[in-house]
Amino acid sequence: MSVPKRLALSALIFILLCAAGLYFFNQYWIHRYDALISKQAGIYRLDPDLVWSIIYEETYFSPWKKGEAGEIGLMQVTPTVGREWAAETGMREFGGRMRSDPEGVLRDPERNVQIGCWYLEKISKDYRDTPGAEARIVAAYNAGPSRAVEWNKIAPGQRSLTAEQFVARIDIASTRAYVSNILERYRKVKASGKR
Repeated sequence: MSVPKRLALSALIFILLCAAGLYFFNQYWIHRYDALISKQAGIYRLDPDLVWSIIYEETYFSPWKKGEAGEIGLMQVTPTVGREWAAETGMREFGGRMRSDPEGVLRDPERNVQIGCWYLEKISKDYRDTPGAEARIVAAYNAGPSRAVEWNKIAPGQRSLTAEQFVARIDIASTRAYVSNILERYRKVKASGKR
């Protein structure tokens, strides 16, 4: 085999090995919290695929991320929600820590996913029997429950909005994109049967 052919073959093998390495690293990266997500989603009666899809969109599984409005960790939980969780669940130890060091508490992946799932469950109670509830839950998680209630309003006697109709009513472009991205990913995960 000539030198140019050997170099081309070596380069091809190197490229294939790098691509395989990147693929497997990415699979590890996006699935390393699967057990934690499943556990907390189960506790809070949520679909783990929806929680996974939210984390994918929020931080791509990066627990150190901090949002522009002070959101922290995997699920971009705000200190306000963390304090609310501590107060409502009677977690006094964490209540004190949430006041003195919210970032330290919320950077912990386990605590962050726990609080994020608690908040999602709290939101989801308003939409349990609503078709396309996921769209409303995700919108409320991103823009706040009161905005989701406004977008979901219908006249008495009208049918509930479909998920698509609800998303079309979202008048904040970033929230509409956020909800659409998560729902698209969530549907793909559900259709394939695996994350």
